[in-house]
Parts: sequence; C-alpha cells; structure tokens
Amino acid sequence: MLDKLKYLHTVQTVSKFALKGNAMSAALEGIKVLDLSRVLAGPWATMTLGDLGAEVLKVEQPGSGDDTRAWMPPSVNGVSTYYLGANRNKKSLAIDLGKPEGRNLIVALAKKADILVENFRPASLRKFGLTYEDLREINPRLIVCSISGYGRGHEHEERPGYDFIIQAESGFMAITGEKDGMPMRLGVAFIDLISGMNSVQAILAALYMRERTGQGQWLDISLTDSAAFMLANVASGHLNTGQEPQRYGNAHPSIVPYQLFDCADGRVALAVGNDEQFRRFCKVIGQPELALDALFATNRARTENREILLPLLEVALSAFPRAQLLADLRAVGVPAGELRSVGQAFASDIAALRQTVVSVPSDKLGTFCSVRNPLNLSESPFHPPQPPPEVGEHTEAVLINELDLSTEEISRLQAQGVVQCFGQ
Repeated sequence: MLDKLKYLHTVQTVSKFALKGNAMSAALEGIKVLDLSRVLAGPWATMTLGDLGAEVLKVEQPGSGDDTRAWMPPSVNGVSTYYLGANRNKKSLAIDLGKPEGRNLIVALAKKADILVENFRPASLRKFGLTYEDLREINPRLIVCSISGYGRGHEHEERPGYDFIIQAESGFMAITGEKDGMPMRLGVAFIDLISGMNSVQAILAALYMRERTGQGQWLDISLTDSAAFMLANVASGHLNTGQEPQRYGNAHPSIVPYQLFDCADGRVALAVGNDEQFRRFCKVIGQPELALDALFATNRARTENREILLPLLEVALSAFPRAQLLADLRAVGVPAGELRSVGQAFASDIAALRQTVVSVPSDKLGTFCSVRNPLNLSESPFHPPQPPPEVGEHTEAVLINELDLSTEEISRLQAQGVVQCFGQ
C-alpha cells in the first residue's frame, strides 16, 4: 500500500475545489445520469460526468454490485482498488432489473434522467424492455449511450467485448512489444478507457444538440471503433501504403532517436523530434559530427540508418550521469525524461505542481486517494471528489427523493429482493 503521507498536499486540493464550488457552478450541475453500466468503459464515462457536476445514479445488482468490486488484489480494507478507480462521485442504487418491479423503478428514474449509460447485450435490453426505442417513448429528451465491444445493429452485436480481446483483434498488440518478442498488451485497459472518453465526448455533443432541438438521441459507442481510431498514424500508414506496421519496442517507427537509453546510473527517455533538436542533442553528448553526417543529418536518414546510429548513441550515453544529462538536454530544449515507477511518478514535482492526486476522508477507507480529472475549466470547477459508494448506499434516499416512495414501500421491495438498502 502506498504511503499516503506523501500525498497530504492533496487534501488542500480538495479544499480549493470546494471553495471554488461555492462561487461557481460545475459545468454539468443539474444534469441527471442513470448509469446502468459496469466494469470500466461505462463507469469511466459516468465518473467523468460526475466530476463535471452531474448527479450520477449507479444501478447495481443487489448483493454483488459492479463486477469490479470483486477484482482484487489490490484492495484497501476489503475494497477493490479497481472499483475505487472508476466510481467516485456517484450514488449507488441496488435494483434487480430481472424483476418486473425493478424494471419499473428504472423506467421511473429514466423519465427524470437526462442521460442513460448502459453496456448490456441487446438481447438483455429487449428482455428488460429498455431498448432505446422503449426509452424514447417514455422520455424523448433522454440521451442514451450504449457501449459495447463491436457496436450494435449487425450480426456480431451480441458478442461480448473485453479490452484484452480488442487489443489483440485491433492490431494494437501486433505493434506493441519488442521487435523479435511476443505481441504485448498495454499495461492498462486503455481501449475501455478511450471508449469511456469517446462516450463523454458524444454525450456532451448530444447535450448541446438537445439545447437546439429539444430531443435526445442514441449514441452507439464501440470498443472496436475506438481502437481503430486510436491507431492514428499507424492506421494512416497502412491504409495509404498497404504496408504492415512492425513492432519496435520502445522505439518509434518514424522518429530516431525516440526510445529509452541506459546512462551511467539509470535510464532516460529521449524524443528527438526534428533535425534541429538532433543537432543540439549531439552537442550535449559531445558528438557534434553525427549531426553533420549524411547518414544521420535528417530524420528520414536517421530512421533508415537506425541500426548504425543507435549503437553509437548507446555507447556515448552510457558515460553520462542521468541527472546531468537530463539537465543539459532540457537546457537546450531537447525532450528528455527519467524512467520512473508509478510511485515515483505520483511523488514527482510535476504531480505536486499539478495537484495530480486528490484525497478525501472516508469512513470505510480512512482516506480515499484518486487521480484528479485532467479537464481543467477556468470557470467551471470540478465537483469535490466523493468516495465510491457501497452497494445500495443511496437506494433508500434516491427512491424517496426522486420517486416519492414511502419507507414502507421500500421495505416491501427489499423484502421481495427487488432492491437492497445499505446496511439492511
């Protein structure tokens, strides 16, 4: 477990958010989100909406809740840190969608919602009577965001989508890893995360469109679409030349030098992006003649002759102390950085300056730490971060406040297994 004392400065960050919130409204204040999603892509999207001030009602299965609650280690006081990473600023309602009365509660909540996010299979939506066509009938202003592995409306729409599978199928694993090694996945489920970010973009666009038309719409977001789009320059290279991209480990297929190098006492990452930077770089390492050599004078030449150049640079850099090399390179504007662990990254000066880590008191955890949302809006502060909820923590309060149910009616629903109220 990380030493949270290193991050005490982040408590001040929360205080600043709270003070700003008293003077200005969060961007999505007043927007209601009904979150029927689980695992990562959907919860990542709804967490961002919650950070921006929306009220997010996270609907979970009574008892077990979101799948990620069971994904551990690591955990803190029995709570999965995977779940903690994608579910702050939400309220949890434990409702059994498989029961007719549970479905009716969802419909009643959808009537009052602005946004509904789901990642069910289409067959399940039809079974529950919660397709977009069903929801549009009860709330024409509702924006419905459907997140899936392969998209909707074709023969593969029922196929489950997992980030690891999409990384393999999309070509990302084929271009990740050492040149002669095995294809590798990225260390986080980044296609899930990008799909969640794409969902937020689409939702915000749909909200803007609704201001003009008064109507909601359906958003069909798929992991496979997100992955293909994220191939970016790699996709462009293949589509326009027909060439199959290769793996280069930490190196870049089109820029040299652009990779990790060993120094006398550690490793540095270099990203020499143009010829002028290369000339400065060569002066710093005491090899100015390399920048004058026709084999290396241009980026294209360096790329085509990487097998000759890189061994020369490896020898030269191995003699430099890391701190000195980084200072000298940064002084002349050559992009360079040290290789850090995750802990070192969060304890860095940049993380402190950007107030990257935020923390708040938590009855369950003692202190809940998370990464600040990267969206910085000068006039619309974030919602002060609230710890992720327990399963059904807000069931009773939401059903009373939103649907005017009595405590007696809620007790009846709980006795029948339709809902679960926290601590009962």
